[in-house]
Amino acid sequence: MREPVAAELQNVTKFYRRRHLGRLTVTRGVEDISLRLASGEIFGLLGLNGAGKTTTIKLLLGLLFPSAGTVSVFDTPLPDRRVLARVGYLPELPTLYKYLTITELLRLYGRLSDLSESAIGERAPQVIERVGLAPHAGKRLGEYSKGMLQRAGLAQTLLHDPDLFLLDEPVTGIDPLGLKEMRHLLLDLNHKGKTIFFSSHIISEAEKLCHRAGIIHEGRLIRILERREWEGSENRLEQLFLETIGIPSNA
Repeated sequence: MREPVAAELQNVTKFYRRRHLGRLTVTRGVEDISLRLASGEIFGLLGLNGAGKTTTIKLLLGLLFPSAGTVSVFDTPLPDRRVLARVGYLPELPTLYKYLTITELLRLYGRLSDLSESAIGERAPQVIERVGLAPHAGKRLGEYSKGMLQRAGLAQTLLHDPDLFLLDEPVTGIDPLGLKEMRHLLLDLNHKGKTIFFSSHIISEAEKLCHRAGIIHEGRLIRILERREWEGSENRLEQLFLETIGIPSNA
């Protein structure tokens, strides 16, 4: 019996085509990526800036269409609004309405997600507490720090209780305490059966969280590592990452 699959990319390539002053420029986002994300796992996509991490996540969301290959979520080809209702997405830099409070923001996103008023009223206080923003619930988002805005973005991701989380650099701008809280939150979600796919260049966090990690470099997924390959050896995942992309670990 095949292991349940949360998402899958099969031989996916994405080229960006831009036309300026009559001249067409073609650049590669990702090329020939194949990946099967098992239900219930935490998978970290590791790469340098510009390696193709965000492009991969946007392909999994149906926000970008592949130039070649296929993308499916819960065995359903994208785009499909019904299956995407089971997905929570956190962009690297959430764009939030700064004149709203966190409660007002969640009410807005809840309506956009077709949640009932009763569901929003029940869920919103729970997720505000869960991301550590309860003491700041009366403030406008314009008064939030960068780390607090990241927590607010995570709150809207949690609101509709998705089965699959796609998180783009989720620990960007978070202080050490916030990192620890984020780690515990993601592990708790995973223990409850949620599937988590996140991109990061902070390899130490992936080392603590992931069941598997993929290394993407210059648009290609060049290696997938199992936890047993780095577990028990501090900074081993970082060493494997550097070796894989061709940078000496002592550089």
